[in-house]
Amino acid sequence: MSKFFSDKYAYLTPYTPGEQPKVMNVTKLNTNECPFPPSDKAKAYAAAHTRELNLYPELQCIDLRTKIAALHGIDADEVILGNGSDELLYFAFMAFCDDAKPAAFADITYGFYPVFAEVNRVPYVEIPLRPDFSLAPEDYYALGKTIFIANPNAPTGMALSRAEVESIVRANPDSVVVIDEAYVDFGGESCIPLIKQYDNLLIVQTFSKSRSMAGARLGFAAGSAALIQDLNTMKFSFNPYNINSMTMAMGLGVLEDEETTRANCRTIMENRAYTVEKLEALGFTVLPSKTNFIFARTDKLGGKALYLALKERGVLIRHFDKPALSAFNRITIGTRAQMDVLLDNIRDILEG
Repeated sequence: MSKFFSDKYAYLTPYTPGEQPKVMNVTKLNTNECPFPPSDKAKAYAAAHTRELNLYPELQCIDLRTKIAALHGIDADEVILGNGSDELLYFAFMAFCDDAKPAAFADITYGFYPVFAEVNRVPYVEIPLRPDFSLAPEDYYALGKTIFIANPNAPTGMALSRAEVESIVRANPDSVVVIDEAYVDFGGESCIPLIKQYDNLLIVQTFSKSRSMAGARLGFAAGSAALIQDLNTMKFSFNPYNINSMTMAMGLGVLEDEETTRANCRTIMENRAYTVEKLEALGFTVLPSKTNFIFARTDKLGGKALYLALKERGVLIRHFDKPALSAFNRITIGTRAQMDVLLDNIRDILEG
């Protein structure tokens, strides 16, 4: 860092994203992107808005917010859009966490949570998962803290039921509970229907995974109108024009083509089941996943060794050095052809 970097941030350890290779002659299964492009309607909507790029985008994003609200049976003032779901999670740390109300999240979960806490100088506690990597709802009852739960969780892929989430929300009436549903469309159970019952519940979702828009950067949060107003205070104090015109238009196009999104999700879930079956036949242990990735290990080869061996062969998966996770690798579910490339290379490595 330069000599000008402020001491107030010298302690930060930034989030480490998955590798983004400059060449694409690899089988890329490391960043949980959708293997399918956005629908034709979404691309056409985005292209039609290129002529508006000399103008600022519409501040309130009202058409897209209304469309999202209608899809989920809620009101437009119960929705806010973000530049990816990460921006909304950051706003939540800003709005709902401080010395009096620390943050709480699992010790094994999305790596941005501790970064967001630290950059905002928010105290936080990490609550251990069970030995089988599942989350125990009772560990979050009456915490007196702002709770962040990725459901389904990352990198484990495991999910709580809506009833289990509701028990946490109900047990913390004086604290905001943020449920990060980035992967919910791959077999999870969304808790958006609960926001009408609980004014302390905030749901965050993304268009990056199931809706093929990782490069467009779009997410949304749903909660009571009062919670959404709090997040809008953060947005309008930080980046009012946070959604560009093309992304807004593409989001509308995607939502008007839900058939394509659902079909893509079904295909990914089918490919997930196929991959799990083949890996288990090779002696792997695979955690139960409700996401577009799996978390797998084998006693035949260490997690990092397998990751490096696959990387040498042009197959990228994600490895974490954290001791509790080091035996495992996170593998994005892609097309059937991509999964066969992965499986063929794993067989060769294990046999070699």
